[in-house]
Amino acid sequence: MNNVRSYASRLFAAVLAASAAIPAAASAENSATLGSLTFVNKGLVGIGRIPANQRDKFGETFGSGSGMAIDSAAWSRDGAGYKGTLYLLPDRGYNAVGTVDYRPRLNTIAIGLTPTAPGAAPENGKEQSGVDAKLVDSTLFVDDKGGNMTGLDPESGVRAAAGDFPPLPQAVNGKIALDNEAIIRMTDGSMFVSDEYGPYIYRFAADGHLLSATQPPKALLPMRKGALSFASNNPGPGASAPDPKDPETGRQNNQGLEGMAMTPDGKLIIAVLQSAARQDGGDSGSTRQNTRAMIYDAADPDHLKLVHEYVVPLPVFKDAKDKTVIAAESEIVALSDKTFLMLARDSGNGQGLKGDTSLYRKINIVDLSTATDIAGSDFDAGKPIAPKGVVDPSLTPATLTPFIDINDKAELARFGLHNGAPNDKNNLSEKWEAMGLASVLDPNLPDDYFLLVANDNDFLTQDGFQVGAAYKAEGGADVDTMFQVFQVSLPGLRK
Repeated sequence: MNNVRSYASRLFAAVLAASAAIPAAASAENSATLGSLTFVNKGLVGIGRIPANQRDKFGETFGSGSGMAIDSAAWSRDGAGYKGTLYLLPDRGYNAVGTVDYRPRLNTIAIGLTPTAPGAAPENGKEQSGVDAKLVDSTLFVDDKGGNMTGLDPESGVRAAAGDFPPLPQAVNGKIALDNEAIIRMTDGSMFVSDEYGPYIYRFAADGHLLSATQPPKALLPMRKGALSFASNNPGPGASAPDPKDPETGRQNNQGLEGMAMTPDGKLIIAVLQSAARQDGGDSGSTRQNTRAMIYDAADPDHLKLVHEYVVPLPVFKDAKDKTVIAAESEIVALSDKTFLMLARDSGNGQGLKGDTSLYRKINIVDLSTATDIAGSDFDAGKPIAPKGVVDPSLTPATLTPFIDINDKAELARFGLHNGAPNDKNNLSEKWEAMGLASVLDPNLPDDYFLLVANDNDFLTQDGFQVGAAYKAEGGADVDTMFQVFQVSLPGLRK
């Protein structure tokens, strides 16, 4: 991409302009070691919120945090503070009962950060402080013909392949259906957006116009009765559920390309399925552990080329009944072509839900260096990588190393937050699904970054308006979009 400077170059463009260092950590640091590299989590340094009843320029309720991209070229430092622009993807609209005709969009956020020293108490008694986030713009995504897209479930709808476009998910109203989850934003403003329905990778122009679509390997395409079927079993008003409700092979319902990131050199895109494909053990909640990471060469942005693919085991944990549960992948950040951060979490617990205590919300480091490359193999044609959850003996999966525990009680308490009862506005919400990196711009800490993590609040508010109608979320929920900022050391990222 001749018009795109590498991610690493952009991220460090302003380093030499910075002078003062972030104050030294006042608490014990948590580290993770991979080979000769030691990655350090220095802890939370800032918290911020956008109110649950925030509305965008279209007059509709704002709900973001499914995906995040930080404009590193606009990231700057002024004394003890930082400012910049980040981009947030909302989910497919408020869909408490089925999906709605919500127009997919990208939200632009002006963000300021005045970090608290790692381990220190926030200044002036302001527990939840450090991050000032304001919605400044929203851009609608439109299809290749300029028509509105929709968050509606595509049911059995398929727009036939045409030109360079593969078959696309299509709702009953004729619109292309998009359940966007992750974003990569290039320096020219164009974007790669990952999708759950396809599961596809879409490329959009800076104005939101669809430019291309990349179809995954055949093994990940959702198939029912031998035919392509993009339905996710979340029909819109008056629509029909798919038959059968689950795909027989391919991605599971609502378990598409949840995580996606570009490598620091700007050459490769890594995309990860939220959990195992149906034939890979995804037909059961207890066997869906082994998902896939696909790596694409992005030299031709409109024709991504699959060059590597690996089995990635998802984290497991014990629930309150001592039953083994598998966490779902929610987002990734690429550290190299062989390593990435992976956010994984449990479901059904947090502010706005009946369950109050999360048992697993962690960021792990995934290492692909010893994993078996299955790109272009029989596994892409449909051979299971892990039938009934047992990995094929010919395959070596990636390895996971724990890095950050988002549920860390001591860290949350420093900022007046908690995990569990009371299930109030300071209890973390369920879905933490967005991550992004920004340099601390300190020559004395050249490997240090701010890792921003945001939640998908599912548009939960008592003062909502969407698709022409007012609404109130069940249970009295008012869930803000929240930002947590960690300071981390990530050696080797600049290479």
